[in-house]
Amino acid sequence: MVGMAAHIFPGQGAQYVGMGKDLYENSAAAKGIFDRADKSLGFSISALCFNGPEDKLKRTDICQLAIFTTSIAALEAFTAVEEGRGAARQLPGFVAGLSLGEYTALAAAGVLCFEDALSLVQARGRLMDKAAEAHPGKMAAIIGLDKDRVEDICGKTGIEIANLNCPGQVVVSGRARQMEEAKAELEKAGASKVVFLEVSGAFHSSLMKEASVDLARHMDKCKFSEPKTRFISNVTAKPAAGAEEIRQNLVKQMYSPVLWEESVRFMAKEGVSRFYEIGPNRVLKGILRKIDPSLEVVNIGKYMEAGNAA
Repeated sequence: MVGMAAHIFPGQGAQYVGMGKDLYENSAAAKGIFDRADKSLGFSISALCFNGPEDKLKRTDICQLAIFTTSIAALEAFTAVEEGRGAARQLPGFVAGLSLGEYTALAAAGVLCFEDALSLVQARGRLMDKAAEAHPGKMAAIIGLDKDRVEDICGKTGIEIANLNCPGQVVVSGRARQMEEAKAELEKAGASKVVFLEVSGAFHSSLMKEASVDLARHMDKCKFSEPKTRFISNVTAKPAAGAEEIRQNLVKQMYSPVLWEESVRFMAKEGVSRFYEIGPNRVLKGILRKIDPSLEVVNIGKYMEAGNAA
Protein backbone atom coordinates (compact mmCIF):
# COMPACT_ATOMS: atom_id res chain seq x y z
CA MET A 1 0.00 0.00 0.00
CA VAL A 2 1.35 3.43 -1.00
CA GLY A 3 1.39 5.99 1.79
CA MET A 4 1.26 9.75 1.52
CA ALA A 5 3.02 11.38 -1.42
CA ALA A 6 5.01 14.58 -1.80
CA HIS A 7 5.96 16.50 -4.91
CA ILE A 8 9.52 17.85 -4.82
CA PHE A 9 11.16 20.12 -7.38
CA PRO A 10 14.84 20.57 -8.33
CA GLY A 11 16.96 23.70 -8.18
CA GLN A 12 19.76 25.29 -10.18
CA GLY A 13 22.19 22.74 -11.58
CA ALA A 14 19.53 20.29 -12.82
CA GLN A 15 19.49 21.82 -16.32
CA TYR A 16 20.69 20.07 -19.47
CA VAL A 17 20.34 20.80 -23.18
CA GLY A 18 17.28 18.99 -24.55
CA MET A 19 15.25 19.05 -21.34
CA GLY A 20 11.52 19.26 -21.83
CA LYS A 21 11.60 18.62 -25.59
CA ASP A 22 9.82 15.25 -25.43
CA LEU A 23 7.26 16.74 -23.04
CA TYR A 24 6.56 19.51 -25.54
CA GLU A 25 6.25 17.06 -28.45
CA ASN A 26 4.02 14.51 -26.68
CA SER A 27 1.87 16.43 -24.18
CA ALA A 28 -0.52 19.23 -25.11
CA ALA A 29 -0.58 20.30 -21.45
CA ALA A 30 3.22 20.59 -21.33
CA LYS A 31 3.33 22.38 -24.69
CA GLY A 32 0.84 24.89 -23.31
CA ILE A 33 3.20 25.69 -20.41
CA PHE A 34 6.20 26.27 -22.69
CA ASP A 35 4.07 28.43 -24.99
CA ARG A 36 2.82 30.52 -22.06
CA ALA A 37 6.37 30.96 -20.78
CA ASP A 38 7.64 32.11 -24.19
CA LYS A 39 4.78 34.59 -24.52
CA SER A 40 5.13 35.95 -20.99
CA LEU A 41 8.92 36.35 -21.18
CA GLY A 42 8.98 37.81 -24.68
CA PHE A 43 11.65 35.34 -25.82
CA SER A 44 11.83 31.59 -26.40
CA ILE A 45 12.91 29.90 -23.20
CA SER A 46 11.64 26.68 -24.83
CA ALA A 47 14.23 26.95 -27.63
CA LEU A 48 17.01 27.38 -25.04
CA CYS A 49 15.75 24.32 -23.12
CA PHE A 50 15.55 22.17 -26.23
CA ASN A 51 18.59 23.38 -28.18
CA GLY A 52 20.90 25.32 -25.85
CA PRO A 53 23.62 26.43 -26.28
CA GLU A 54 24.85 24.88 -23.03
CA ASP A 55 26.91 27.89 -21.91
CA LYS A 56 23.84 30.13 -22.14
CA LEU A 57 21.60 27.55 -20.44
CA LYS A 58 24.01 27.49 -17.45
CA ARG A 59 23.61 31.24 -16.83
CA THR A 60 21.78 31.96 -13.57
CA ASP A 61 19.23 34.25 -15.22
CA ILE A 62 18.42 31.62 -17.90
CA CYS A 63 18.76 28.25 -16.17
CA GLN A 64 16.37 29.18 -13.35
CA LEU A 65 13.66 30.09 -15.88
CA ALA A 66 14.39 26.93 -17.87
CA ILE A 67 14.23 24.57 -14.88
CA PHE A 68 11.09 26.21 -13.49
CA THR A 69 9.27 26.03 -16.85
CA THR A 70 10.32 22.44 -17.55
CA SER A 71 9.30 21.35 -14.05
CA ILE A 72 5.82 22.85 -14.35
CA ALA A 73 5.49 21.34 -17.83
CA ALA A 74 6.39 17.91 -16.41
CA LEU A 75 3.85 18.36 -13.61
CA GLU A 76 1.11 19.30 -16.10
CA ALA A 77 1.97 16.35 -18.35
CA PHE A 78 1.82 13.99 -15.36
CA THR A 79 -1.52 15.43 -14.22
CA ALA A 80 -2.97 15.23 -17.74
CA VAL A 81 -2.02 11.55 -18.04
CA GLU A 82 -3.68 10.84 -14.69
CA GLU A 83 -6.84 12.68 -15.72
CA GLY A 84 -6.83 10.87 -19.07
CA ARG A 85 -7.04 7.62 -17.15
CA GLY A 86 -10.06 8.87 -15.22
CA ALA A 87 -8.33 10.00 -12.04
CA ALA A 88 -9.43 13.25 -10.46
CA ARG A 89 -6.82 16.02 -10.14
CA GLN A 90 -5.39 15.45 -6.71
CA LEU A 91 -2.79 17.39 -4.74
CA PRO A 92 -0.10 15.54 -2.77
CA GLY A 93 0.21 15.75 1.00
CA PHE A 94 3.22 18.07 0.73
CA VAL A 95 5.15 20.13 -1.81
CA ALA A 96 8.73 21.36 -1.46
CA GLY A 97 11.56 22.51 -3.68
CA LEU A 98 15.31 22.90 -3.39
CA SER A 99 16.16 26.63 -3.56
CA LEU A 100 14.80 27.67 -6.99
CA GLY A 101 12.51 24.64 -6.79
CA GLU A 102 10.62 26.39 -4.02
CA TYR A 103 9.04 28.66 -6.65
CA THR A 104 7.89 25.62 -8.62
CA ALA A 105 6.39 24.19 -5.44
CA LEU A 106 4.53 27.46 -4.81
CA ALA A 107 3.00 27.35 -8.28
CA ALA A 108 2.11 23.67 -7.79
CA ALA A 109 0.41 24.49 -4.47
CA GLY A 110 -1.63 27.34 -6.01
CA VAL A 111 0.13 30.05 -3.99
CA LEU A 112 1.31 31.80 -7.16
CA CYS A 113 -0.14 31.62 -10.65
CA PHE A 114 2.27 30.40 -13.34
CA GLU A 115 2.94 33.85 -14.80
CA ASP A 116 3.57 35.49 -11.42
CA ALA A 117 5.93 32.68 -10.37
CA LEU A 118 7.74 32.96 -13.72
CA SER A 119 8.18 36.73 -13.30
CA LEU A 120 9.58 36.25 -9.79
CA VAL A 121 12.00 33.57 -11.01
CA GLN A 122 13.15 35.95 -13.75
CA ALA A 123 13.64 38.78 -11.24
CA ARG A 124 15.40 36.44 -8.80
CA GLY A 125 17.91 35.23 -11.39
CA ARG A 126 18.66 38.76 -12.56
CA LEU A 127 19.08 40.08 -9.01
CA MET A 128 21.32 37.18 -7.98
CA ASP A 129 23.56 37.87 -10.97
CA LYS A 130 23.65 41.58 -10.10
CA ALA A 131 24.59 40.82 -6.48
CA ALA A 132 27.26 38.37 -7.63
CA GLU A 133 28.86 41.07 -9.78
CA ALA A 134 28.82 43.56 -6.89
CA HIS A 135 30.09 41.02 -4.32
CA PRO A 136 32.18 38.33 -6.09
CA GLY A 137 31.81 35.04 -4.28
CA LYS A 138 31.82 31.28 -4.54
CA MET A 139 30.00 28.21 -3.27
CA ALA A 140 31.51 24.84 -2.40
CA ALA A 141 30.22 21.43 -1.36
CA ILE A 142 32.01 19.99 1.68
CA ILE A 143 32.06 16.18 1.71
CA GLY A 144 32.86 14.12 4.78
CA LEU A 145 32.80 16.77 7.50
CA ASP A 146 29.97 17.19 10.00
CA LYS A 147 27.91 20.35 10.24
CA ASP A 148 29.28 21.44 13.65
CA ARG A 149 32.89 21.30 12.45
CA VAL A 150 31.96 23.22 9.28
CA GLU A 151 30.18 25.84 11.42
CA ASP A 152 33.35 26.30 13.52
CA ILE A 153 35.40 26.99 10.39
CA CYS A 154 32.70 29.30 9.04
CA GLY A 155 33.00 31.35 12.23
CA LYS A 156 36.78 31.61 11.86
CA THR A 157 36.89 32.41 8.14
CA GLY A 158 33.75 34.50 7.60
CA ILE A 159 32.05 32.12 5.17
CA GLU A 160 28.49 30.84 5.71
CA ILE A 161 26.52 27.61 5.48
CA ALA A 162 24.27 27.80 2.40
CA ASN A 163 22.71 24.32 2.10
CA LEU A 164 22.29 21.36 4.41
CA ASN A 165 21.40 18.82 1.74
CA CYS A 166 22.08 15.39 3.22
CA PRO A 167 24.32 13.59 5.73
CA GLY A 168 27.97 14.24 4.98
CA GLN A 169 27.30 17.09 2.55
CA VAL A 170 27.26 20.75 3.56
CA VAL A 171 27.38 23.58 1.02
CA VAL A 172 29.12 26.81 2.05
CA SER A 173 29.08 30.25 0.50
CA GLY A 174 31.15 33.42 0.81
CA ARG A 175 33.50 35.97 -0.71
CA ALA A 176 35.98 34.48 -3.16
CA ARG A 177 39.11 35.17 -1.10
CA GLN A 178 37.57 33.88 2.14
CA MET A 179 36.36 30.73 0.36
CA GLU A 180 39.88 29.95 -0.83
CA GLU A 181 41.20 30.40 2.72
CA ALA A 182 38.38 28.28 4.13
CA LYS A 183 39.10 25.45 1.65
CA ALA A 184 42.52 24.91 3.21
CA GLU A 185 41.01 24.98 6.73
CA LEU A 186 38.26 22.53 5.79
CA GLU A 187 40.72 20.08 4.25
CA LYS A 188 42.98 20.38 7.28
CA ALA A 189 39.96 19.59 9.50
CA GLY A 190 39.39 16.33 7.63
CA ALA A 191 37.01 17.06 4.75
CA SER A 192 37.42 14.35 2.13
CA LYS A 193 36.47 16.80 -0.65
CA VAL A 194 35.89 20.52 -1.07
CA VAL A 195 34.29 20.99 -4.49
CA PHE A 196 33.65 24.48 -5.84
CA LEU A 197 30.27 24.67 -7.58
CA GLU A 198 29.64 26.02 -11.07
CA VAL A 199 27.57 29.01 -9.96
CA SER A 200 28.14 32.71 -10.50
CA GLY A 201 28.08 33.90 -6.89
CA ALA A 202 27.75 33.32 -3.16
CA PHE A 203 24.08 32.39 -3.08
CA HIS A 204 22.16 31.79 0.17
CA SER A 205 24.54 34.06 2.07
CA SER A 206 24.46 37.58 3.50
CA LEU A 207 25.97 38.80 0.21
CA MET A 208 22.46 38.35 -1.25
CA LYS A 209 20.67 40.61 1.28
CA GLU A 210 20.53 43.61 -1.07
CA ALA A 211 19.05 41.38 -3.77
CA SER A 212 16.39 40.13 -1.33
CA VAL A 213 15.19 43.70 -0.70
CA ASP A 214 14.74 44.24 -4.44
CA LEU A 215 13.02 40.87 -4.79
CA ALA A 216 10.52 41.87 -2.08
CA ARG A 217 9.55 44.85 -4.24
CA HIS A 218 8.82 42.51 -7.16
CA MET A 219 6.71 40.35 -4.85
CA ASP A 220 4.49 43.36 -4.15
CA LYS A 221 3.26 43.08 -7.76
CA CYS A 222 2.25 39.42 -7.34
CA LYS A 223 -0.77 37.84 -5.70
CA PHE A 224 0.02 35.32 -2.96
CA SER A 225 -2.87 32.93 -2.20
CA GLU A 226 -3.24 30.44 0.62
CA PRO A 227 -1.55 27.10 -0.22
CA LYS A 228 -3.88 24.30 -1.31
CA THR A 229 -1.62 21.71 0.29
CA ARG A 230 1.16 21.79 2.88
CA PHE A 231 4.14 23.75 1.58
CA ILE A 232 7.52 23.19 3.26
CA SER A 233 9.76 26.25 3.46
CA ASN A 234 13.52 26.01 2.84
CA VAL A 235 14.07 28.50 5.68
CA THR A 236 12.13 26.68 8.42
CA ALA A 237 11.86 23.05 7.16
CA LYS A 238 8.24 23.18 8.35
CA PRO A 239 4.86 23.83 6.73
CA ALA A 240 4.17 27.53 6.23
CA ALA A 241 1.21 28.90 8.18
CA GLY A 242 -0.14 30.96 5.28
CA ALA A 243 0.49 33.23 2.33
CA GLU A 244 2.11 36.07 4.29
CA GLU A 245 4.57 33.77 6.05
CA ILE A 246 5.43 32.20 2.68
CA ARG A 247 6.13 35.63 1.22
CA GLN A 248 8.38 36.63 4.13
CA ASN A 249 10.31 33.34 4.03
CA LEU A 250 10.79 33.65 0.28
CA VAL A 251 12.63 36.91 0.87
CA LYS A 252 14.73 35.33 3.65
CA GLN A 253 15.49 32.33 1.44
CA MET A 254 17.78 34.50 -0.72
CA TYR A 255 20.29 34.87 2.12
CA SER A 256 19.46 31.96 4.47
CA PRO A 257 20.59 28.32 4.50
CA VAL A 258 18.43 25.80 2.63
CA LEU A 259 17.37 23.18 5.20
CA TRP A 260 16.73 20.40 2.70
CA GLU A 261 17.69 17.34 4.78
CA GLU A 262 15.54 18.56 7.66
CA SER A 263 12.65 19.24 5.26
CA VAL A 264 12.76 15.72 3.83
CA ARG A 265 13.01 14.14 7.29
CA PHE A 266 10.00 16.18 8.45
CA MET A 267 7.87 14.99 5.52
CA ALA A 268 8.93 11.39 6.07
CA LYS A 269 8.07 11.65 9.77
CA GLU A 270 4.64 13.00 8.81
CA GLY A 271 3.98 9.87 6.76
CA VAL A 272 5.33 10.58 3.27
CA SER A 273 6.69 7.36 1.80
CA ARG A 274 6.75 8.27 -1.90
CA PHE A 275 8.43 11.37 -3.30
CA TYR A 276 7.77 12.43 -6.88
CA GLU A 277 10.80 14.37 -8.16
CA ILE A 278 9.23 16.50 -10.88
CA GLY A 279 11.56 18.30 -13.27
CA PRO A 280 14.77 17.78 -15.23
CA ASN A 281 17.44 15.31 -14.15
CA ARG A 282 17.61 13.17 -10.98
CA VAL A 283 19.57 15.32 -8.56
CA LEU A 284 17.09 15.08 -5.70
CA LYS A 285 16.80 11.29 -5.95
CA GLY A 286 20.51 10.97 -5.19
CA ILE A 287 20.22 13.34 -2.24
CA LEU A 288 17.17 11.54 -0.79
CA ARG A 289 18.95 8.19 -0.99
CA LYS A 290 21.66 9.60 1.26
CA ILE A 291 19.07 11.00 3.69
CA ASP A 292 17.07 7.77 3.98
CA PRO A 293 17.55 4.84 1.55
CA SER A 294 14.09 3.49 2.41
CA LEU A 295 12.32 6.47 0.82
CA GLU A 296 10.81 5.80 -2.60
CA VAL A 297 11.58 8.44 -5.24
CA VAL A 298 9.77 8.46 -8.59
CA ASN A 299 11.25 10.69 -11.30
CA ILE A 300 9.03 12.65 -13.68
CA GLY A 301 11.16 14.68 -16.07
CA LYS A 302 10.24 13.09 -19.38
CA TYR A 303 6.94 12.18 -21.00
CA MET A 304 7.47 8.42 -20.68
CA GLU A 305 8.17 8.88 -16.96
CA ALA A 306 4.95 10.86 -16.58
CA GLY A 307 3.02 8.01 -18.20
CA ASN A 308 4.67 5.31 -16.13
CA ALA A 309 4.21 7.18 -12.86
CA ALA A 310 0.55 8.02 -13.35
